[in-house]
Amino acid sequence: MGKAAALCGSGTRGLVSLLSAVPCLARRDLPAMSAEPGGRGTAAGAGPPAAPGSDTYKGWLFKWTNYLKGYQRRWFVLSNGLLSYYRSSATVRSDGSAWKRVKSTPVPARRMGTQAEMAHTCRGTINLSTAHIDTEDSCNIVLSNGGRTYHLKANSEVERQRWVTALELAKAKAIRMRNNQSDDSGDEEPASQSDKSELHGTLKTLSSKLEDLSTCNDLIAKHGAALQRSLSELENLKLPAESGEKIKAVNERATLFRITSNAMINACRDFLDLAETHSRKWQRALQYEREQRIRLEETIEQLAKQHNSLERACRGAPGLSSSTTGITSTTKGSVQSAKGEASDEDEETEYFDAMEDAPAFITVTADPKHHRRSGSNLSGASEGHPEDWTLEDSVFESSNQSSYNESTCKDLLPKKRRRSRIPDKPNYSLNLWSIMKNCIGKELSKIPMPVNFNEPLSMLQRLTEDLEYHELLDKAAKCESSTEQMCFVAAFSVSSYSTTVHRTAKPFNPLLGETYELDRLEELGFRSLCEQVSHHPPAAAHHVFSTRGWTLWQEITIASKFRGKYLSIMPLGAIHLEFHSSGNHYVWRKVTSTVHNIIVGKLWIDQSGEIEIVNHKSKDKCQLKFTPYSYFSRDVPRKVTGVVSDADGKAHYVMSGTWDEKMECSKIVQSSHGSTSMEGKQKTVYQTLSPKVLWKKYPLPENAENMYFFSDLALTLNEPEERVAPTDSRLRPDQRLMESGRWDEANVEKQRLEEKQRAVRRRREAEAVEALEEGKDYEGYIPLWFERKVDAVTGELICVYKGGYWEAKDKQDWSTCPDIF
Repeated sequence: MGKAAALCGSGTRGLVSLLSAVPCLARRDLPAMSAEPGGRGTAAGAGPPAAPGSDTYKGWLFKWTNYLKGYQRRWFVLSNGLLSYYRSSATVRSDGSAWKRVKSTPVPARRMGTQAEMAHTCRGTINLSTAHIDTEDSCNIVLSNGGRTYHLKANSEVERQRWVTALELAKAKAIRMRNNQSDDSGDEEPASQSDKSELHGTLKTLSSKLEDLSTCNDLIAKHGAALQRSLSELENLKLPAESGEKIKAVNERATLFRITSNAMINACRDFLDLAETHSRKWQRALQYEREQRIRLEETIEQLAKQHNSLERACRGAPGLSSSTTGITSTTKGSVQSAKGEASDEDEETEYFDAMEDAPAFITVTADPKHHRRSGSNLSGASEGHPEDWTLEDSVFESSNQSSYNESTCKDLLPKKRRRSRIPDKPNYSLNLWSIMKNCIGKELSKIPMPVNFNEPLSMLQRLTEDLEYHELLDKAAKCESSTEQMCFVAAFSVSSYSTTVHRTAKPFNPLLGETYELDRLEELGFRSLCEQVSHHPPAAAHHVFSTRGWTLWQEITIASKFRGKYLSIMPLGAIHLEFHSSGNHYVWRKVTSTVHNIIVGKLWIDQSGEIEIVNHKSKDKCQLKFTPYSYFSRDVPRKVTGVVSDADGKAHYVMSGTWDEKMECSKIVQSSHGSTSMEGKQKTVYQTLSPKVLWKKYPLPENAENMYFFSDLALTLNEPEERVAPTDSRLRPDQRLMESGRWDEANVEKQRLEEKQRAVRRRREAEAVEALEEGKDYEGYIPLWFERKVDAVTGELICVYKGGYWEAKDKQDWSTCPDIF
């Protein structure tokens, strides 16, 4: 037993010495931060710790306080696994005394260490041993420990990475100290591959010895019990008195041996449990060291990319004076997401934001009078005439006022009176059990989704809702210049997203063969028709004809990907727009829509990506960029920017605005190029005239929050109308029941319609198999009002309107329509 215990003890000491060689747990040469009395903390490089036996790291960081004050500059001290912050720093003088700054006024104070600072001016402390360290972007650090969260921002990516490295090392040491794994190990070399092999061998040897010790434990218990039984039997035998006394003495000694053996067995059992516990801890420590190495490799790779990005940003930034840029910087006083706990700090602190990626181009507003006098002396890549902006662009002038007054002017036109409200949305709570009980025993593809996730409109009606700002196309038809026309087309492409800001509910999936018409020929001059032409994958064809000089058609297929926290919705297919008088044919595609907080939190929608609008007749182009939302971005949320250029690549207009509010257009009078970046790209600076508003969103109707946030047009889309086709979405019973507030009945009806559609699909599949056995061709489902053709412009197979619907409506001949409801 003594040999086994000695072996286990020597193995333990060997493990302790091996664990002390792990680099992430043994390093102490952390860089220190020094602070000047009136300036920022600067990296002092590698230096000795502030106190013997502890690692210290100090410096300035920006800490999120509250919505009112945003980020505030604070002095942070990292020591002994604790991160503390203060309003000001303490600077040790050469004579050993200290100066403590309060509100930027230095006053002498007695010598203070970290503990003294914590006792008097510490504003908060977080324990790193149980904290989670996360990095949101290039300059942000998030520390969370239970209910406490610190959102920190560094001045640069390099400084952020220094802090992250120091925090990770301090956290590793705090965990090691908490588990009492080793004493002070000092500076040791990183663990090599041979050290790891030796550690594995030691663990294997210790495990073998522990098994031997457990076997000895069982044997001692077994033989001790047998000896006790034998002595008891001898004592009961009839022997001489002298022999009986000797047996009694032996029995007493055996009893003492049994008590001692039991004590030893209990001690061995405790040692066995302790050794097994420590063995698991050592294995976790080894795994942690491996993860740290992988994380270090990823950090080095990330630093290389960030360094490259910083070099590109520095080389590509043009030197513009503040008097001519005309670019206003937005303060970061409000962030849309809660950022930690509130604070009562009231001092005025200067805010230094982190560096961000520079934009692809910069817009500078020029003075028309100055430009008119000295325009001939300007040199650049392209020039324009500012007087053209005010004299010849009559369409732009008219759009400036009609954008604001369209909603009131259109009310003066004689038209059919349409509804302006629908029944309020019921306040039904989502009962998960009511959903789950309907899923028991069913295939995944047959599980019905309740209408609680829907809005009382179909996808065909949502597609038609893109025409809410059709007047932009009416004005574009009047433009004589193709580049001016492109500006209105670009504004129209952006306006289709304005209704999605608050519309987080899902539209009803159309049934195969379902249609939707919107006949506004007498009121607004256009007719629209949609048909669901495919079910797997779901595809809808759309055709619009306007008597005011334009035709629009498209076939949209929706692809979606669930990525855990958010859902990406990617519309596939091109949108075609042709103007009758000029023959200009425009083609573009939609951007990606993202629904955030799918699992937990409040749903919100964002649009991101790029749209390229091409005029295939004149070869004009417009590149629009939808900037994704970021908590710490300088830009306004939902920002859209773009440039309109001709066939030669010469830029004529700059588009700017937001996809949920308005779009503006600025005429370019001069463009110049900045310095060339490492990637060979040049940053362009555009000098423009004052912007003109092309499109502005109509205000939502009163009580819109209780009506699914529908716009004025959306409220009328599901309004019952006469003489429509029997396949029209207005006649869909489950959708109508939901709009009336009868959600339980709507769920039952929705399930019936889906099962009916599955039965039709099974019959169609059986017909296809039968035709295949007979050697015949089976065409499958054929759209009723659309036909598939190869588009002459894009070369894609697309469903286009073949005619006959409006003629059938005039005759009220719907005999060819399928029975889908």
